[in-house]
This record gives sequence, structure tokens and C-alpha cells, in this order.
Amino acid sequence: MLFDTHDRQFNYVRLSVTDVCNFKCNYCLPDGYQHQARKQFLTLPEITNLTHALRDVGVTKIRITGGEPSLRKDLPQIIEAVKRVGKIPTVAMTTNGYRLNEQVADWHAAGLDQLNISIDSLHPGQFNLITGSTKLQSILDGIDKAIRLGFAEIKVNVVLMKQFNLAEFSHFLAWIKHKPIVLRFIELMQTGDNAAFFNEQHVRASLLQAQVEDSGWVRKIRSSDAGPAVEYQHPEYAGQIGFITPYGDEFCASCNRMRISATGQLHTCLFSEEGLDARYLMQSSEQQPVLQKWLVTQAYNKKATHGLHEQNTGATTHLAMLGG
Repeated sequence: MLFDTHDRQFNYVRLSVTDVCNFKCNYCLPDGYQHQARKQFLTLPEITNLTHALRDVGVTKIRITGGEPSLRKDLPQIIEAVKRVGKIPTVAMTTNGYRLNEQVADWHAAGLDQLNISIDSLHPGQFNLITGSTKLQSILDGIDKAIRLGFAEIKVNVVLMKQFNLAEFSHFLAWIKHKPIVLRFIELMQTGDNAAFFNEQHVRASLLQAQVEDSGWVRKIRSSDAGPAVEYQHPEYAGQIGFITPYGDEFCASCNRMRISATGQLHTCLFSEEGLDARYLMQSSEQQPVLQKWLVTQAYNKKATHGLHEQNTGATTHLAMLGG
């Protein structure tokens, strides 16, 4: 099992399969993805070997992330390798929705259990201003298709920004009145590339959290493999609400997750100073016992908290590097 010295158990891993993204979100990649020297992302056999090792050290949930994971042509095969070959109970994925409407049925058939989609505005013009994309309607149609397919859970992520979407809060609530999804509001986080934008746009999600608590929303019990969100339900709404507050005092105390980059680097925190190379241990099934022991050691040494309160963003220059 993966434990650290602060009595936290890690049964949830976020696995990036590419750092390439085709959106230009103003809080992450405002100038678009900058192509560097050609990178060799994790291969399907490497992902399969890694998944077996993670399962054997107690990981019960793997979230496939990017960049944008649907930019990989072998994404359905990756999902199947993690779910069926790796025998992981819960396989989730985060996507910007670019190919959601066209490919969601294939992802579901491959074994995907849970789906997270990033939508930072429900107004087409504002969505385009934030993301550089005109795909909003296609993404919304894809969500409706995903609901019909019967995913175990569908979540929509909204990064809160003072001047771009804070005023849409009531619109978002009306949207989930009859839609069975979990709508999560995420506090904007500072990264190495967005300090000025962060200072202009950051707003505490706790302000909205207090508002919903005064409006009849009731806090849900957190499951053992849940992410960092505090979630609420309301008897008059088909949907639910969640808040992710990385600047909250107790945010890191409930951490249950680690991250692996698209090139095989382990990051014990999104804001780690550096990744730890594990790819050489993913080359064959014979190396899995060594990889398991290595993972146990690295988890044990995980720091108590991130450094965001001190404006220490570690090696994370933008969120696409590790999928947030």
C-alpha cells in the first residue's frame, strides 16, 4: 500500500498520456501549446505494466489526463488496458471535450467509468474567449450523449475567474437543475507562467460555497477514492455541486493521489519541485516488483503540503503539463 509519514493513503493516480493540448485557455496555455523537441510519450505496453504495479500497491482509481488525452489515437486501447487488462476498479478521464461527441461511445465501450469535462462558460462567445475554441455546443451535445450511455459519474469542471465567469454562477446552477452531473468550481491556481493573470482573476471558491450552504444544499460524505472536491446535493436538483479549494487550510490533509507524467515521471504533488523518473521500470512485467517497491518509497516521502500559500509553484509552469 502507498502511505506517507502523515498517515495518508494514496489509492488514486492521475496518469497523463500526453502534454499536448489543442485549446488556448487563458489561465493555462494562452499562446497555445508550444511544440518543443519531439517527446516520446508512454507507450501502451508501458502503461499496461505501470497499471499492474499500481494495482498491486493498492491503487483503485486511475484518471487518464493530458494535455488533451483524446489527441492520442490509441486512447480507447489505453482505457481498455487500464480497466480490463490492469483490472483497476475505477477508470476516469478528464477531457476538454474536443472529441467528446464523436468518441464518447468508444470510450464507454472500452471500459471508462467516469468522465470529467472542462467547461468554463456556458455562453459560446465567452467560452471562445476563454478557450480559443468554438466547440461549446458540440461539447454540450457530447455530455447529453454521455448521460444516455450511462456513465457511473459525469463531472463538469469550471475554473473560477473573477472577470470571465464568476457572474455565470446562477446560470450554471440553472443548467444542472435537471441534468444529473456534478458541477465543480475550481479555484484558479498560480503556476509558473500565470502569476499576473492569477493576481487579477483569483477568487475564493469559499464565497460561493457559503452561498450554496445557505440555500439548502447539503454536504455529501466523501468516498475513499474521491478527488479533492467538497460536494453538495439538493433535493430539488438532479445535479450536484462541488468546490475545489487548493488555498483552503485543510486542502492537503485529505490528499489521496499522486501523478505520473506522459513521459513517465512520478510527481507526488502537482506542485513538486521535480518529477522522479520511473519509466525505466515500466519496460517489462519482470520489473514490476522493483517498480512497486520504488512507488512505496516515493509515496512515503511525500511532503505534507504544497507551497501555493508561499507562491511556490514548483516545476509546474502550466496545468497542461500534468493534467491539473
